[in-house]
Amino acid sequence: MTTRILLNCDMGESFGAWRMGDDAHAMPLIDQANLACGFHAGDPLTIQRTVALAVQHGVSIGAHPSYPDLAGFGRRHLACSAEEVEALVLYQLGALDAFCQAAGTQLAYVKPHGALYNDLVRDDELLDAVLRACASFRRDLPLMVLALADNSRERRLAAAVGVPLLFEAFADRAYLADGQLAPRRLAGAVHQDPERTLSQALSIARGQPFADLDGKPLQLQADSLCVHGDNPESLAVLRRLRAQLDAA
Repeated sequence: MTTRILLNCDMGESFGAWRMGDDAHAMPLIDQANLACGFHAGDPLTIQRTVALAVQHGVSIGAHPSYPDLAGFGRRHLACSAEEVEALVLYQLGALDAFCQAAGTQLAYVKPHGALYNDLVRDDELLDAVLRACASFRRDLPLMVLALADNSRERRLAAAVGVPLLFEAFADRAYLADGQLAPRRLAGAVHQDPERTLSQALSIARGQPFADLDGKPLQLQADSLCVHGDNPESLAVLRRLRAQLDAA
């Protein structure tokens, strides 16, 4: 088994009195933390505390920008123009970076959240808008995108603006045959069985095929593996996955 794959988790997604995830216990187990920037979750104090937690544990900080959709947790598709998307992503990067600078660190990458993340798979103009936001913020700032069966499109558009890419796979989400995530409205789209989640995670880390939503084999090449923090079983899975990767 290769241990080169990184582990990432969506974090800082609490808002005011509302709590999401167990960031304090998950942070020591991961390599990359995708921090909400206030548009789908996260408030200034939550962002500040989560940045400090990441710095404490030596975890890379990624921006997790979304559509402006607090009520829908960023999972609703909004009719934003490419120009709007470029501006709203740049706005969120600046907000998170202020806390990073104050803590003596910097943004390491960008991973869009929810509906925006999924829209980038299908919409060249939106993907180009997010790439432009990354490039204008900092020339070497990588964008994390979904690892598909074929990522030639993403590579081509990113190369045109000089943005590095990180390819991501998911431990706890079911996949369609082309490597796209199964929509959450479909039964079985989110794995509830921790054994299924761990098995899929280890297959991806090893570069081996795993079953898609229809039970057919799918193989993905990924730089980073996501375990969602809002899955009730995520902490237990992270502990077992971290131990197995470290032991290899």
